[in-house]
Amino acid sequence: MTQYLLAVHHGDLSYAPEDMDKIVADVSAWIEKIQADGHFVFAGGLTDATEATVVDGRGDAPVLTDGPFLETKEHLGGFTIIEAPDLDTALRIAAESSKACALPVEVRAFQPEPEA
Repeated sequence: MTQYLLAVHHGDLSYAPEDMDKIVADVSAWIEKIQADGHFVFAGGLTDATEATVVDGRGDAPVLTDGPFLETKEHLGGFTIIEAPDLDTALRIAAESSKACALPVEVRAFQPEPEA
């Protein structure tokens, strides 16, 4: 099985409380489904990108910069790691995720581990 990252990208979102309640319920139901189907590995929501710190340790001393790495209108808001037998299955699961969270979902496979 291959592991895939399902990345949820947020922009400037302003949902009514009842809309947010529905999205939370839909995402919770979707997580329960992929857990029952054996695809779930891990999921998490992230704090706002304005709370990020970029660490650049390439020099003699690390340089810390407040804010997101990229200045953009959209940012990574949350993610789910799944296991799926193939890309088609991962894309189907991602479509369910996108419907549940009412946002686009980027799908990327993890690189295979190098042979020892």
